[in-house]
Amino acid sequence: MDTMYAAVAVLGGYLIGSLSFAVIISRLMGLSDPRTYGSGNPGATNVLRSGNRKAAALTLVFDALKGYVPVVLVLLYGERFGLGEGAAAVVGLAAFIGHLFPVFFRFQGGKGVATAAGVLLGINPWLGLATLLTWLIIAVFFRYSSLASIIAAVFAPFYQLLIWGAGPVLGAILFMSLLLIWRHAPNIRKLIAGQESKIGQRAAPPAGAAARPSTRTKGH
Repeated sequence: MDTMYAAVAVLGGYLIGSLSFAVIISRLMGLSDPRTYGSGNPGATNVLRSGNRKAAALTLVFDALKGYVPVVLVLLYGERFGLGEGAAAVVGLAAFIGHLFPVFFRFQGGKGVATAAGVLLGINPWLGLATLLTWLIIAVFFRYSSLASIIAAVFAPFYQLLIWGAGPVLGAILFMSLLLIWRHAPNIRKLIAGQESKIGQRAAPPAGAAARPSTRTKGH
């Protein structure tokens, strides 16, 4: 019976994670689909490249909440169904995977940084804060969101192991960190080549949009 409850919780976490708020909020606010400009990543950093800070902030908050809420719900109510901290971590991992491969958006998801942060904050607020502080320090000094995310992903499982010990929670965090680094492989190549965009850098207009005015000029 515990297995059934665990499966339902994991499925619920995945479905919540599959809500791509970068796309949803952009549509509600009349903005371009974030998958069509900048890095093409449906996440808060790329939405910020649209120039709309409110949309980016909302995306960040809701992407974090979809990682945080499923974990906290399991921690608060899972015990009566035989679900403990390890199950909560796995549900958080499922929400993270849902963000990467959202069933509602043709499995075209983001890199999962905000959702991973929400999962960590739900599992252990101190672990989440330590990881966020690591991200912030790197982001402030180097201005690369991708670099900050990769380094924070590397440190998160080490914080868990060194301060709170091993266990099923560590396994979920380690797997999430490896997936996050894997999703940043194109960014790693751009960082090495010196071509990575910095935080807040505006996205270049699509080539088609730039070409239309010149076509009209030729017609005159």
